[in-house]
Amino acid sequence: MNWYARPESWSFILYRYLPRLTLCSLAWEIAQLPLYTLWEEPRLGSIVYAVAHCTVGDAMIGTAALALALILSRAGERATWPGTRIVLLMVFLAVAYTLPSERINLTRGNWAYSAWMPVLPWIKVGLAPVLQWVFVPLVAWWWANRKR
Repeated sequence: MNWYARPESWSFILYRYLPRLTLCSLAWEIAQLPLYTLWEEPRLGSIVYAVAHCTVGDAMIGTAALALALILSRAGERATWPGTRIVLLMVFLAVAYTLPSERINLTRGNWAYSAWMPVLPWIKVGLAPVLQWVFVPLVAWWWANRKR
């Protein structure tokens, strides 16, 4: 039976992985604020809204990346999930989404980088959002799988 037909899979995703992914994403979003021009915004409400909006988006991206990784790895019973393959696929998928998403949002003016953001020169995308999708899923996966 496939992972999506098993209650323990959904329990893991919804009650272990997603909350941890969301907390890690929130911490990352707050930490990288100075790398965006939003930091210069004088209204606290705008900053809070942007952080909340981006954190929810991160949770959606990360959960979709996990679901696609589970599909691509042909995961079955939770106890037999190929963890390393799933994590590598999650990171690859999230970064693959982030690169064009950043370019599109930068081009549209939805956000802008501050002078502090290191930018990858060949694609003109910030290093922080790329690193986010390397580290955040890794930490959330490790934390969700940690024994109590």
